[in-house]
Amino acid sequence: MYHTLEEFLQDWNHESDGTQKILEALTDDSLSQAVAPGHRTLGELTWHVVTSLHLFLSSAGLEFEGANGEEVPTSAKEMADSYRTTSENLVSAIKAQWNDESLKEIKDVFGHQMPAAMVLGMMITHQIHHRGQMTILMRQAGLKVPGVYGPSKEEWGA
Repeated sequence: MYHTLEEFLQDWNHESDGTQKILEALTDDSLSQAVAPGHRTLGELTWHVVTSLHLFLSSAGLEFEGANGEEVPTSAKEMADSYRTTSENLVSAIKAQWNDESLKEIKDVFGHQMPAAMVLGMMITHQIHHRGQMTILMRQAGLKVPGVYGPSKEEWGA
């Protein structure tokens, strides 16, 4: 759990950069890839990751502009751009509206009471979880997966 906003922002910068790299490697054609019939497509999963940033933090009382909506864009670039803008707005809002003491405040998020610091941590782990799913679908779609915590198999071989 985070004790300062700076701790969170350091983690966020690294994790959001990794997610941005993944999103920028997507193609429009890859968005229809699913692990099996009836499961989320890569596009649906990507849009879920993008829109969840606003969903998590607006439910915790943070006010900022962010991607939302249930209709999944058909453009990979649009999703990557939406993630970048939402992430930038999220960071600006956190810096303007919260401070280190705010991290201790109890927030009602989806009916669960938890400190704001825990909400931030959950948002990051949620993103990491789905990013892992996305990389599997990317390989199934024939895309090269960029490394996030070091080189990917494709980068390592080069």
